[in-house]
Amino acid sequence: MADARADRMHLGVFFNHTGHHIASWRHPKADADAGINIDHYVRLAQIAEAAGLDFLFFADSAATAERTRESLKRSAQYTAYFEPTTLLGALAMVTKRIGLVATATTSYNEPYNVARRFASLDHISKGRAAWNVVTSGNASEAPNFGRDEHYEHEDRYDRAHEFVKVVHGLWDSWDDDAFPRDKASGVFLDPDKMHHLNHRGEHFKVRGPLNIPRPVQGYPVIFQAGTSAAGRELAAETAEGVFTSNLTAETQKEHYDDVKGRMHKFGRTPDQMVILPGLTAVVAPTREEARAKWDYLQSLIHPQVGMDYLTMLLGTDLTALGLKPEDPFPQLEMHAKVTSQGMFRNIMTTAARENLTVRQMWERLAGSRGKATMIGSVKDVADEMEHWFGMGACDGFILQPSYLPGELDDVCQLLVPELQRRGVLRVGYEGATLREHMGLKRPRSRYDHAAG
Repeated sequence: MADARADRMHLGVFFNHTGHHIASWRHPKADADAGINIDHYVRLAQIAEAAGLDFLFFADSAATAERTRESLKRSAQYTAYFEPTTLLGALAMVTKRIGLVATATTSYNEPYNVARRFASLDHISKGRAAWNVVTSGNASEAPNFGRDEHYEHEDRYDRAHEFVKVVHGLWDSWDDDAFPRDKASGVFLDPDKMHHLNHRGEHFKVRGPLNIPRPVQGYPVIFQAGTSAAGRELAAETAEGVFTSNLTAETQKEHYDDVKGRMHKFGRTPDQMVILPGLTAVVAPTREEARAKWDYLQSLIHPQVGMDYLTMLLGTDLTALGLKPEDPFPQLEMHAKVTSQGMFRNIMTTAARENLTVRQMWERLAGSRGKATMIGSVKDVADEMEHWFGMGACDGFILQPSYLPGELDDVCQLLVPELQRRGVLRVGYEGATLREHMGLKRPRSRYDHAAG
């Protein structure tokens, strides 16, 4: 159990518009216009901060998703939502302690822009920013950026490795004390403490310096979520927070040990990384109430939405294969259109182990966007979370409420206090920055190291 560990689990929360369940917008307690409703996000952020959660997490895509007409008209997940760094700049003004994690792709951005945006967010929030590094699994983004074809999987990750290195270099453009702003002497900055990066690589040529001082945290925290071999390698080299998508404690344990085991070759130690699986926790005072809540949400899924959701995850049109909802779920081969290789393998393993139908598979994945789901009483869910944590499968979780704001209220009012009562979750904040919440050290500038 968790008492075998001296540390405490970390909890963040991933806000996905109306919620993570693919039918969440239809729930009576969901805000159907959530994606573009700033008041919705202000309320959620303040609830999460009052509960003492480590951070808010936002995904992003630079394109609408390609769906059938029937599915598109019945879905709230893919078409209308704020750009996350803009949104988090606003939320930084109505919160004081909670971390702020935004996604930005390395495939359809430039390092200078990303470095500047996240340095700005770190200063605005007084040290609470984090960048979730993705390589874009959505091929629909390519034509929005002048490309006829999406980058191949390995090319995306090659570009990402170099991209992150350049961003780190740009964040070191100025020494921490480069801006004395001394009115008496008339000295605003010390040019000797300014550094040109002068990077020339395979993908990027960037001079620098960045036109904003070094971030409050040194570097905003780096998150990463890839589960393929290339994704795990990128995480081992660069990530400080890793967001995973494993469906069982056993597969999560394998992932945890593998990624942390790769860190040594990059001169890193396991305590420099926090690994957090996504989790939809459906809790109520009793198991029966929790199950009834879940069953109601499942009843709201339109079959075409369910089929299209599986098509998105698998890169294979199940309808074109002649499959119907009650047919056995097929065993498919990995191919080039699979956007998340780790997710694909998890789905195939689960289908083979449990002999699920197509409908059962979309119901299994519908509430958590392919991540783990735990349903039960507060004790049931807390026990299972404590089991994952205690066996060394994770360092905590990223909560993914199935509908918002209702399920966030349940988690913060019922589950969080139970975990705190057990002593596996801290009560309140013990630091001011996201690095402090996550137990991560502030990195020194590369130029500090060079100097001594």
